[in-house]
Amino acid sequence: MLAVALALAASVSWGSADFLGGLTTRRATLWAVVVGSQAVGLAGAALVVVLAGRPWIGFAGLWPVLLGGLAGSVAVVTFYRALAIGTMSVVAPISATSALIPFVWGLAGGDRPTGLQLAGVALAVAGVLLASVEGSRRGAAVGAGTLPGEPAIGSPPNTAAVRCDAGVTPDGPPDSGSATSRSQQRRAVALALVAAVGIGIMLLGFDATAKHDPLWAMLGGRLSSACCFAAFLVVLRPRVRIPRSTVAPIVAVGLLDTGANGLFALATTRGYLSLVGVLGSLYPVVTVVLAYLVLRERLARHQLVGVLAALAGVALIAVR
Repeated sequence: MLAVALALAASVSWGSADFLGGLTTRRATLWAVVVGSQAVGLAGAALVVVLAGRPWIGFAGLWPVLLGGLAGSVAVVTFYRALAIGTMSVVAPISATSALIPFVWGLAGGDRPTGLQLAGVALAVAGVLLASVEGSRRGAAVGAGTLPGEPAIGSPPNTAAVRCDAGVTPDGPPDSGSATSRSQQRRAVALALVAAVGIGIMLLGFDATAKHDPLWAMLGGRLSSACCFAAFLVVLRPRVRIPRSTVAPIVAVGLLDTGANGLFALATTRGYLSLVGVLGSLYPVVTVVLAYLVLRERLARHQLVGVLAALAGVALIAVR
């Protein structure tokens, strides 16, 4: 039960960070939110490890989460690119299948969930997929979360949830106004699959390093991703604008993201990875619900079904 609670807390933190990040990108540049939250998260994780007096676990214990952080950074880039050239209602559900990677890995490693828990996994995954699918009409659905700890694809009021500054208009096609070509859509699907694999590898990295120390897993994952985004920043030199009013939200995004990493790493030490990985991947549902509660964005019928399915799945997974 503790593992379930920790994994759900991680999912809530990731989903809240996505939601808050999405709101903040309306007032600051996307890169400002990403870079700022990464820096805050790295500083927070390092402070926690130092104050807790955790001894160095060695590179042999740290390299899995370093690799996971790198994979997560690649997932962010490929996901945003997929959204820029493809259709969100296709891209978002594909990326949400990342939960299947720790699930399969856990089963292969000896996890033996009960029949009810397996049914719960199926319901939870189906719920995330449904909640991630956008409605077909303007204003018909709530924007889904993107990746753990990265800004959501925020949707202005009464528009479909896509980033206009990423080269996509509110109705879905690229800036030129022409329909997304089949080749672009195939490329978007491929990129979304890469993103899903990247997120899955990131979760596996947290699990492997958490066996040595969950706090070092939290720090190592953030260190790796922060270094990657710093390299992107140097190479791409994007515009980074941080209005004073966005400093507090950016700090909150960084702390929520890093806290979620730590909670998930700890959860993997207390329960089956196959179940914890699925529960930790419910963050898109959290983002959708927050958009509904806070922004009063309307849930499409299939998204409401998805939310209910995910909750039912959680209840079954919690049964022993």
